[in-house]
Amino acid sequence: MRMNVPADSDPAGLRPLSARSVVLSLLLGVHPPELPVKDLVRLVEPFGVGGSTLRAALSRMVAAGDLRRADAVYRLSDRLLARQRRQDDAVRPGTRAWDGDWEMVVITATGRGPAERAELRARLVALRLAELREGVWLRPANLDRPLPAALHRVALTYTARPDEPPRELAARLWPSADWAAGARSLLDRAAGAADPAARLTVYAAAVRHLLADPVLPAPLLPPDWPGEALRTAYADYRRELAGALGASEDEDGPRNEPLKGSNPAVRHHR
Repeated sequence: MRMNVPADSDPAGLRPLSARSVVLSLLLGVHPPELPVKDLVRLVEPFGVGGSTLRAALSRMVAAGDLRRADAVYRLSDRLLARQRRQDDAVRPGTRAWDGDWEMVVITATGRGPAERAELRARLVALRLAELREGVWLRPANLDRPLPAALHRVALTYTARPDEPPRELAARLWPSADWAAGARSLLDRAAGAADPAARLTVYAAAVRHLLADPVLPAPLLPPDWPGEALRTAYADYRRELAGALGASEDEDGPRNEPLKGSNPAVRHHR
């Protein structure tokens, strides 16, 4: 069996800030994900990104297909809009009552190259499935989402009830202790992060960590699971950031309004 272990070796998954990561964090946190360059210049300053560095980063991001530019407004590309949807789902995963059933996906397509296999694995992990053995993926059927239609071209899908006790099976499929340790480390670091750059670094790692949360039903979770606490902390930070951007949040995420006012974390002046 292959363990589904997160890629980050640091339990907290912290990575140094770059101009690109600051811009993406700002844009991923607002709906619609677009900001004028004049506002980006002001907004990135508290994170230690100067105007010339920002403009160079924006040019590289447009060339790389990360951003689109219309007039002087930068917007996330379609590829990163999909990432924003995944992040929104990480904060508010849709779940349903669990009756003991499991989703099972069995890969049937053959003759695929390494790149195709890697892409398929990434898609299955993004669906919060775990690999029991090569070509066989499963998870408890407690997520309120359909499997993508494209998946049926390369796999068969089933509803199953494994013979193995579900708590033991979940413990084999997901390194829950490692994930919980990373979540608690992030919560501790968030509590101690005072300046905007430190807070952004921690919460950027938090959303990456939430993407790896298997979102298991409560009966399969270890005691004192920190998943909900980390989601709440990140949602609070995103509301804070949205307020700094002059945005408001509804049930579908933050929604842009005209930038205005100022905020202790990110100052903006008209």
